[in-house]
Amino acid sequence: MAKIYASKVKEESQREKRNMARSRGIATQGMVLLKNDGVLPLTVPKYPIAVFGSGVRHTVKGGTGSGDVNSRSVCNVEQGLKDGGFLIGTDPWLNRYDALCSEHMNSYMQCFVAELTRKGQAGVLYALENPYRDPDVPTIIEDDLKGLDKSLALYIIARTSGEGSDRRVIGGDYELSEGEKSNLEILCKKFEKVVVVLNVGGVIDTEFFRNNDKVGAVLLMSQLGNISGAALTDILTGKVNPSGRLAATWAQKYLDYPCADTFGHRNGDVADEYYSEGIFVGYRWFDSFGVTPAYPFGYGLSYSDFKINTDSVTADGCSLKLKVTVTNIGDRYTGKETVQVYVSQPAGKVQKPYQVLAGFAKTGDIKPGESTTVTIRIALTDLASYDEKTSSWILEKGEYTVRVGKHSRSSRIEAVLVLESDVVTKKLKKCLLPDCEIDEAKADRANFYTYSDETKEYEKALRIKVDPEAINTQTVSYSDEPMLLTTNQKNTVTLQDVLSKSAAVDDIVSQLSNEELALLCVGTARGGFGSTSVIGAASTACPGAAGDTTSELINTRGITNLVLADGPAGLRLSKTFVADSEGNVIPGLGESAMGGIEQLLGMPVPARPDGAIDYYQYCTAIPIATALAQTWDMELISHAGDIVGEEMEEFGVTLWLAPGMNIQRNPLCGRNFEYYSEDPFLSGKCASATITGVQKHKGCGACIKHFALNNLEDNRSHNNSHATERTIREIYLRGFEIAVEDAQPLSLMTSYNLLNGLHTANSYELLTSVLRDEWKFKGVVMTDWGTTGGGDMNPAMDSKYGFSDPALCIKAGNDLIMPGSQEDVDAILSDVKFGKLNRAYLQTSAKRVIELVLYREQSMITDKETSNE
Repeated sequence: MAKIYASKVKEESQREKRNMARSRGIATQGMVLLKNDGVLPLTVPKYPIAVFGSGVRHTVKGGTGSGDVNSRSVCNVEQGLKDGGFLIGTDPWLNRYDALCSEHMNSYMQCFVAELTRKGQAGVLYALENPYRDPDVPTIIEDDLKGLDKSLALYIIARTSGEGSDRRVIGGDYELSEGEKSNLEILCKKFEKVVVVLNVGGVIDTEFFRNNDKVGAVLLMSQLGNISGAALTDILTGKVNPSGRLAATWAQKYLDYPCADTFGHRNGDVADEYYSEGIFVGYRWFDSFGVTPAYPFGYGLSYSDFKINTDSVTADGCSLKLKVTVTNIGDRYTGKETVQVYVSQPAGKVQKPYQVLAGFAKTGDIKPGESTTVTIRIALTDLASYDEKTSSWILEKGEYTVRVGKHSRSSRIEAVLVLESDVVTKKLKKCLLPDCEIDEAKADRANFYTYSDETKEYEKALRIKVDPEAINTQTVSYSDEPMLLTTNQKNTVTLQDVLSKSAAVDDIVSQLSNEELALLCVGTARGGFGSTSVIGAASTACPGAAGDTTSELINTRGITNLVLADGPAGLRLSKTFVADSEGNVIPGLGESAMGGIEQLLGMPVPARPDGAIDYYQYCTAIPIATALAQTWDMELISHAGDIVGEEMEEFGVTLWLAPGMNIQRNPLCGRNFEYYSEDPFLSGKCASATITGVQKHKGCGACIKHFALNNLEDNRSHNNSHATERTIREIYLRGFEIAVEDAQPLSLMTSYNLLNGLHTANSYELLTSVLRDEWKFKGVVMTDWGTTGGGDMNPAMDSKYGFSDPALCIKAGNDLIMPGSQEDVDAILSDVKFGKLNRAYLQTSAKRVIELVLYREQSMITDKETSNE
């Protein structure tokens, strides 16, 4: 019987109220004002206003799949506006849309149930590959506008996306639907001004809004968790001044993006993805290939205006320091500004983009007429490029142009660093080499972005010489094959012996049989997950959590299980569950994390026994990762992690399967909302802040994912990402590297895809040479769910590439296979038996799992001691 952490109290807790208030504050900082001709902020009128659009009542709080969070309630846009004092006069239209959505959902569920009936649990894939999306909106008619003041209309556009399926360049997804375009045209004719609010997780086409003067304001609301509507109202009314800045470039048209026509399904090939744009991702592409964006990376407006003045730029050998004064030159609104520093690297043997983000700082509130000063430090080694020929990170000789401004297309040259000779900052070995020829894009510096004063700024800029001798060179040593662990201990060693320091972890590991070691390295699901659990919600210790490690060694060794919970925007747990009087959870009772899918699969609803007890696990849905990144506020993002960590402690969760931090390579990736940015530096800093917030809670850890190059969702388990080593290291691994070195997360999850012909979960070079040897990662590496195949959820399929190999996972340094199956255990034991897998590798992985259990147990002891004091 597992310990139950959940509450027996049904009423809303003080923790829920407090964390929703904190989440609301965070959410307001992540909204980005894209356009405003003075129509915002709004004064709350005493008459009913026109509010239309798919997101009014059907507000999207976050993405689907593992990105969902089961909160007690969701404050939609309608409720937020009403609570803010607005009267809404468009109920007839909203009611018609409700009816359409209900009808559409019923039809969808009929298809879903048919798939479940035909395929069993494998039918769950239908919902991932064909996610439910609300229907197109009904046309606004004259009767909908009767009695409405014609000075202003609000139009809320919502979009849903999620894991298992990528987006499409069609109406109602990347593009506006026919209904949305028609309705907006009507509103622009009938009303003096229209405010468009984008309740979206990623980029959509904005041509209509940019080119229509009647659209007075465009606000990127994003997807803000279960308090979305209230946070939006705070911004619309000016209670909070918008200070969000874009974390991705918004193009004028989809075809302006690199790989626009070759991404995933776009060229009909979902088996192989060629990263032919190389390092030119996001603003690096737009700036280096002469493409003008609609809204540049780092862009965002305010209800006020700010002046940025660089006071000083100095270098102290290994780092660059800037002091910048920001002044609120508006006359009415207090607000915040983000200072962004970009550096242009010198031309050399390694091609460079026009500029890269090198540092940033967000101010606190600045009153009109007042100023504040921020200090930004940049490590010179962060400006290095990867040279494939020498397997080194190098600072090439030449001039490094330092630019300071408000976004990637609004900056001034403030200094030029001069390096008179090449410097190798880190010497590595060749890893992750491409499995085919990749014809990468090459930038012509003649096409680089420029502006009228750039040459004058460059000529007048302060020149700072950098001493090459002051920059150290690091040479990485790589691991040898692990040594077999042995022990002199004669008695059976338990975890309690290790806690009391009478034995070491090595002693336990040495005594364990191969089968016990394999059990530690494989999650608890078995044989298609049986009749009591669904993939992604398979924990027995914490109902609704994604899975557990083994409980088989609790009685013999005292090694307790770890609980792993999904949800990159908060914890995804069952809202309610039921246990008998002895504390045994009764499957099938309560409100599951999967929304009752267990019953659709034919799992019986048991009778409620006498003395049964109801338990409650209501969690806070925080803003999606992209919205967090748009705050550019690392302290605030740490607070978001703190919210999750507090709830992990309350409900007994050890690892939160987040943050997701893949690069937003293309706007069609279905899970971009789970990821921070197109930029690896910003992504890494955001992840570090989140991890810090989570791991301040004792025994709780973050699990960064998906490692690596998981940048599309269609055929994600069998897709082969082909990329050069430089592209991999500079763009797709850099954020992970920053997160590991800055914050040391307790865990990391490998991705489904192959990387240059080998599944990431089977890649020794990726998981041991790079992650552990180069970056010094100390935690547990786990697979994504079902990577090794088997079970009802991952049936064998006719594809070019198969599943990852369980035994190779262990050899590569992938310690934990989730959710686990008997086939995984058997495969590992077979390879050990026949000499294909050295027992030492199995010991190494099991040891890491035990060390994480030990860390959790030590934290709990410390907590008890602190409480007693």
